[in-house]
Amino acid sequence: MVLFNVHVGALITSLLLLSLLPKIDSSIENESGDIYHEKTKYFREENDISKSSSTWDKYVKLIEIAERNHRNQTDDNDRSVFHEQIDRDFSYWKNQPMSEIQKQFDTIVSIAKTRRLTLYQIIDHRLYRQAEDELIFPARNYGIEHFLLNIIDSLPDMEFLINTYDWPQNQLNIPILSFSKSLFSHDTDILYPAWSFWDGGPALGSVYPTGIGRWDIMRQTLNKARQSYPWTKKESRGFFRGSRTSSERDPLVLLSRSHPELLDAQYTKNQAWKSDADTLGYPPAGELKHEAFCQFKYLFNFRGVAASFRLRHLFLCGSLVLHVGSDWIEYFYDRLEPWYHYIPLETDLSDVENILLFAQNNDRLAGKIARQGRDFIWNHLTMDSVELYWKELLLEYYKLFGIEKSIVKKSKFVQVHRRPKP
Repeated sequence: MVLFNVHVGALITSLLLLSLLPKIDSSIENESGDIYHEKTKYFREENDISKSSSTWDKYVKLIEIAERNHRNQTDDNDRSVFHEQIDRDFSYWKNQPMSEIQKQFDTIVSIAKTRRLTLYQIIDHRLYRQAEDELIFPARNYGIEHFLLNIIDSLPDMEFLINTYDWPQNQLNIPILSFSKSLFSHDTDILYPAWSFWDGGPALGSVYPTGIGRWDIMRQTLNKARQSYPWTKKESRGFFRGSRTSSERDPLVLLSRSHPELLDAQYTKNQAWKSDADTLGYPPAGELKHEAFCQFKYLFNFRGVAASFRLRHLFLCGSLVLHVGSDWIEYFYDRLEPWYHYIPLETDLSDVENILLFAQNNDRLAGKIARQGRDFIWNHLTMDSVELYWKELLLEYYKLFGIEKSIVKKSKFVQVHRRPKP
């Protein structure tokens, strides 16, 4: 009887102690926004197979800092969430002598022809430009013009130069609108939302022979893929497919060959491909649609000739985006916060193996960053927000560069009309 009472007492004591412990929800989907209750978990022996706790600790601290900084940010409901980029782009021009800039505007037709830019004019809420046979990339202009025509009734008379090349123009005396620019070279171009949100996106072999496609459609396509591959069903490896446009990508492909348990990174053909030497000695991999990427937990983004058109698509997979380098940007990059929406990697990929191991061994935290990145792009980078950015951008442009004299339609310019949906 005494022994029985002892056992019962011990059982009751254990139950009381268990009732006082916090309940832990192990599901990724229901994870709290607070990462601090997770920290002790990162240093348990079973989550630290090959690295010391101090290795993981440096990453956790970076994420904690990003969490704190994010909480201190607020948005102005009267402006686009991306409006700070407009302010930043115009800061250079506000400090330049307007008289010198206006002299350049007097030769704007010559500048457009010499640099092969598109000169747009808005007159009485109508849109004009050079004839189509003078355009370098007509489909890119079509993508731009979709948004311009949507907001034309809100715009005053003005004229502006748009660059449809991949690289910025960096002119010091006249403003030029470009889709991408380099932070390191302090380009003076003013960023606009890329044409590929609507039309003129890059063609990718057999999977996207006429371009990736409209952003509004791809949003839905990738959202369905995300639902088919929720975080718990994704493969815990990194993934990359792309052509060898730069040797910067070589270390990732080589790491994949030596450590396939960490990632699957392979080169595909591009137009310049002639032999396996162009794909680092291996036969080129087959191309895949973006929704196939969603089956992997960690997706790599590299710049191309300029900023990558792929970045926004990767976020919608609900996978963790590993963004390589910080030089080339599009207009929405500034609001993406490293260690909160994505994990940044140095261009030399010196830390890529450690980052992949960290993500594999800290699955809940990796999933949380992936979800935060996806939610930001899904909620804020909408077609409506792209249109709003165009409107704010051009109104700010007019405020600074608008001229009092009437704008007269240039000789041989044609009026732009709406086109059928691509």
